[in-house]
Amino acid sequence: MKKLSPSLVSVKRITSAVPRSNFADRDLDKLARLILDAGGLINPIVVRRTSMDAYEIVDGNLEYYAAARAREIEPLKGETIGAFILEPENEALLLEQLEILRKTAISENLGEIETPKESFITEASVEIETLEASSSLEQRVTNIEARLEIQIHELKAEHAREKKVLAERIQEIENLIAQQLPLLIEAQLANRINELKSESASEKPCLVDAVPEVEQVTSQPMSLLAALNTQNPAQLKANFEYTKLVNDKIIQRILDEKRDVKPFVSFANVVERIQGLGDKTMIKIIDYWQNTHKL
Repeated sequence: MKKLSPSLVSVKRITSAVPRSNFADRDLDKLARLILDAGGLINPIVVRRTSMDAYEIVDGNLEYYAAARAREIEPLKGETIGAFILEPENEALLLEQLEILRKTAISENLGEIETPKESFITEASVEIETLEASSSLEQRVTNIEARLEIQIHELKAEHAREKKVLAERIQEIENLIAQQLPLLIEAQLANRINELKSESASEKPCLVDAVPEVEQVTSQPMSLLAALNTQNPAQLKANFEYTKLVNDKIIQRILDEKRDVKPFVSFANVVERIQGLGDKTMIKIIDYWQNTHKL
């Protein structure tokens, strides 16, 4: 028979027939942290193999639940626990050892309360058993309540972390949209301008140019972008007299943009700088200008 030595067993592969509520969460938590600090248990548990990679507790339920709690606190450090595994060739011997050790432990505990008077021992034993029986249910309920309170606290903390991550992700998306929106508007306006050019190519010269420089006045009708950059209030108002697309407020905002210092370089730039003017409205204004300023 090979020399007996404890093995490292994965905590999640072990089960216990004794309820966890039999042990106070305070004691389990304290022992769990001692296990983590010491790097292991001083007293290996005893397990029996139930399948190729599964085990059940034979002795050491307190140690097992403390190890399970250590794994909850620090998963990487509390993955395994030292254990003696009952095998067919050594099970009888180990169980016999275990029985003797248990009897010895019970005798030592009783010896601590021995007195010269046997009657007092009997009365004390009966009283202890009565107190243990009457408080067992209450203790289990207390342990369950304490464990639930810890789990609720952990769930709240996890919810707060997830909420923070979600808020950060939403902010990232909003920032990305803010960066991409001008490009999308410019692309949509360019597509619309190209459509208008294609529709009118056989009838008249192009009136809308998407090149991002200030358009100059030529022998052809003034372009919309040039008008927005150069015309005074009366001229702008006259050009848009028969449409509600450009009202006095929009005209005033155009004038307030200091066009002589920083002219509009594209229709997307106009939409970006003029409050109350959206990309769809800009496209309608382009259509209106095309129809009212033909050669």
